[in-house]
Amino acid sequence: MTTADALATVGVGLLLFAFLANLLGAMRSKGKAYLALNLLGAGMAGAAAVIIQFWPFVVLEGVWATVAAVGLFRGKTAAAAHGAAEPRRTS
Repeated sequence: MTTADALATVGVGLLLFAFLANLLGAMRSKGKAYLALNLLGAGMAGAAAVIIQFWPFVVLEGVWATVAAVGLFRGKTAAAAHGAAEPRRTS
């Protein structure tokens, strides 16, 4: 297995794990864990795409990672601005 194969396999695995956990209700799509898994997974898959020079997926994974990073950053700043953690949902 090449480095690109390993990065892509683990990265895509993290993305799929987060997606499945969200669908099953075990992880919220705006939660830190979900966003962190998306950031890490997309970053790893994007790095693999760079290694093999497959540019459409570099763009896809780069945008995916950026959106996840913005979500993580906005969550932290929103909570800090209100002086509390993000509200919990009961349903």
